[in-house]
Amino acid sequence: MGISLSRALSQGSAMGSEGGGDRDRDREVMLGLAAAAAATTFKARNFQLAAEIYQCQLRANQPEVEELHLKRAHCLALGERLGEALEECQLLSKQGKLRAEHLDALVGCLAEGIRRSQGWAEGEQPGEGLLGCLKCSGTLFEPVTLLCGHSYCKNCLEKERESNRASSSCKVCKDKLAAVSGVHKINVVLNSFLGKYLPAETRALTLRHEGNVLYKNKRPQAALEKYHEAIALAPKDHLLLSNRAQINASMKYFEDALRDGNAACSIQPFWPKGHLRKAQALAGLQKMDKALKEYLICIALDSENKTAKMEAQKILYDLLSPIAENMHQRLPDIMRLLSPRARIKGIVLNLLGSRNSSNIFENSCKANVDKADVGVKQEWKTRSYSNVTKSAQVTRGNEDTLKNLPADLVLTSPEKNNILKTMHNIVKEDKPGTTEGSSKCIKRARTQSPNRECDVLPELVDPFDLECSLCMRLFYEPITTPCGHTFCLKCLERCMDHSPKCPLCKEVLPEYVALRKYNRTVLIEELIARYLPEELAERKRVNDEEMAELSNLNKSVPIFICTMAYPTVPCPLHIFEPCYRLMIRRCMESGNKQFGMCLSDPVKGFAGYGCMLEIRSVELFSDGRSVVDSIGRQRFKVLRHSEKDGYSTADIEYLEDEKVEGEDYAELLRLHDLVYEQAYVWFSSLKQILKTRILSHFGPMPRKDTDIQASPNGPGWCWWLLAVLPLENRAQLPFLAMTSLQERLNGIRHVLLFMSRNCLR
Repeated sequence: MGISLSRALSQGSAMGSEGGGDRDRDREVMLGLAAAAAATTFKARNFQLAAEIYQCQLRANQPEVEELHLKRAHCLALGERLGEALEECQLLSKQGKLRAEHLDALVGCLAEGIRRSQGWAEGEQPGEGLLGCLKCSGTLFEPVTLLCGHSYCKNCLEKERESNRASSSCKVCKDKLAAVSGVHKINVVLNSFLGKYLPAETRALTLRHEGNVLYKNKRPQAALEKYHEAIALAPKDHLLLSNRAQINASMKYFEDALRDGNAACSIQPFWPKGHLRKAQALAGLQKMDKALKEYLICIALDSENKTAKMEAQKILYDLLSPIAENMHQRLPDIMRLLSPRARIKGIVLNLLGSRNSSNIFENSCKANVDKADVGVKQEWKTRSYSNVTKSAQVTRGNEDTLKNLPADLVLTSPEKNNILKTMHNIVKEDKPGTTEGSSKCIKRARTQSPNRECDVLPELVDPFDLECSLCMRLFYEPITTPCGHTFCLKCLERCMDHSPKCPLCKEVLPEYVALRKYNRTVLIEELIARYLPEELAERKRVNDEEMAELSNLNKSVPIFICTMAYPTVPCPLHIFEPCYRLMIRRCMESGNKQFGMCLSDPVKGFAGYGCMLEIRSVELFSDGRSVVDSIGRQRFKVLRHSEKDGYSTADIEYLEDEKVEGEDYAELLRLHDLVYEQAYVWFSSLKQILKTRILSHFGPMPRKDTDIQASPNGPGWCWWLLAVLPLENRAQLPFLAMTSLQERLNGIRHVLLFMSRNCLR
């Protein structure tokens, strides 16, 4: 397509030069087709072909030359032909029509080349550590646990809410943060844990918060002093180092900012903000080649970082601007460096001034680890900052964006020459084994996650600090309420059966009353698993024993004392009492979904015979009530009455009908058919309104079974008939206890005869 279109455009151009109105119209048609074809191929991500089509349009002397150059440069960059993309941008720059924002695609492709050459996964995230906040990447400060179960700093969540971001969501599960209403309440258990086992870090976080307030109030010197104290307490906190780098840079002390940026990158190599702070410090020192490298690494780690993109575009824009008379001599160096014949990996690495793929990341994160640990602490502790106030000038109050740096990063001619000379000297072909070296470097870097909780040794953690205040045992499936209190899942559910309030502070919990959706607190579970593995194993063993006991359908079977229930007959129930809410929930949790139904007994509490019910579905209401759809299964005899947590239980044995053979079976079959016909006639004689009610509640009358002794409970129609007959419960109970089908059929026959006689009278 590209070749034929190129020839057509060339012919159209030639015809246009010869003159003629028809030929001009033909040429315009061909150019229109070319524009449509370019747009189509671009949407199909065929950037190579799109670039060729734009080139054909340029050769055809199409009017919008500037726009075509930009589109072609964009396609060349996306198609990894960076050298040609730079040529297009350089042509536009000569004409004074290039702007920094035009280099967005080129910067993005360079950053993507770094990401791929280093083997970084898409969306590579820094290792925040067990007690780290997923939003600010620092140690949790005043932790708040959301309804989804993940924890963040209170200040981070409040910033999200103040920014009115409708799309704000949990970084782990993507649940909307707007689901949490009202003021964020601090997680009491986590906050106490941090204060007890990380006292230095907790104090440092308090100082950081105080420093941020001072900085927003345009008191940078006071803020800096707070950060000196904080870093002396927590020298491995990369967020503290990054924030201090920002303060130093805002006061134009870029050497100090660069030290902090280096230390932050050493501690947390995969943290984009660390590379951003380092790049801003380098830009302040006019080391533009190194600043560009750091900006690109930042973009490679965080493709949405607008600040890094903008600054990288400015540096490339200034590099391409024709300000020196020897630009033509230096341009071949760039072209050789970004030759389309070189692989993308070599292009990016050479652009950034590295000899192999491992050097990019290794040089960027190069810093003395001991300095970041002990040396940095001592250096900042003993260093004099008496000259800080001499030229301090703050023009911003936001801690996340450095606004006081020059709006345009202008490179002088000698600086440009130095960058190009450096790039020209280091252009070499990739050597075998480079990738292996890079992977080793990345493997080392990935293991360098912050270990701020390293001082929390397993033998020092007291299980009492992670115990439920209701059951006084180690948390099992911990749930943190919106009011900040944590309980075991089962403990909280039992409390919610009685009252929709927090058991400790009595705050109403409408989230749980309406939804009954509990998400476990992930961080508390991880703390228990790491520091209390033996206690957790014992807690799990006890829980498994309790669940096994609940799953036993012979001993301590839960009994619902209500009405008569029969095998195969549906039995809908309305549950509202707290004890039966607990019973139904345990039946569901155990997996067997069964419980016994018995009549009330004034002496024993419940009758000596009953029927097992199987739960088919449970519909919960916002006020805690529920409707349980169940169906009868097996009959049983009660051996021992007992009670558990407010509801009745029993040891039981199951009942089965005695089977007969030979002549006894033939006689039983005749009796069965006779009683069935009698029952069918009785049901048919009922008024239509009664039949409608019976059908809506119990369903239609079952048909006769092929084998009347196949079921241990006998034919299903017998139990259906007993359920619909207008008998008192005490009169129905003996039928449930019978183990002889013949005796049960005779009893039903006598009842039907009695009712038919009454109808005749």
